[in-house]
Amino acid sequence: MSRALKHDIPGADRRIGEGDVRAKGWAAIFGDDADAARPLVVEIGFGRGEFLIDLALAAPATPHVGVEYSTKRVLKMARRLARAAVANVRLLDCTGEIVVHDLLAPASVQEFWINFPDPWPKKRHHRRRLLQPEMVRALAERLVASGSLHVATDHEGYADAIDAALAGEPLLENAFAPAPFLRDVPGRRATAYEVEWRAEGRPMHFWHYRRCAA
Repeated sequence: MSRALKHDIPGADRRIGEGDVRAKGWAAIFGDDADAARPLVVEIGFGRGEFLIDLALAAPATPHVGVEYSTKRVLKMARRLARAAVANVRLLDCTGEIVVHDLLAPASVQEFWINFPDPWPKKRHHRRRLLQPEMVRALAERLVASGSLHVATDHEGYADAIDAALAGEPLLENAFAPAPFLRDVPGRRATAYEVEWRAEGRPMHFWHYRRCAA
């Protein structure tokens, strides 16, 4: 028997809409909950949310944005944030493409985290994959100088496409060079899905690229 989804928020509701960002801007949206002078940390596709919460707790003065195209996941995450009293996070029920292209200004992001995006394994669906060359360019443009783009996947086919898109972007440099990617990153927090997929023997791929300083 499935459990009924709870819609009440036991505390402050950290969800926002596209219109809020367009009308107010990020500084007003975070208010006193984070330092408006700091660039954003953005996780696209936060899943169950444990990774984003850890990021936010480790840097309580930094504004964090969680993006997820699932109303159910956003609602569950809003409840978790309220219970944990994590103030420096805002949640968007939105696609990553809309957030990056329409809601983030150039040089406004310190870090992007994209953990295990949908691989869309069927060839006819590859155009739906998030990490296309044009999206990588948009991500790079929104990073501050030396800002970071972190990507992870467990899908071999998608890994090849991600690697090509990242390596082909002249605004980015590989922080793991000369290795194209790593199978394990010391000190990196594993997501809940990663733990499950490692137990199944799936291969991990982790990239870390930085915005070129000049």
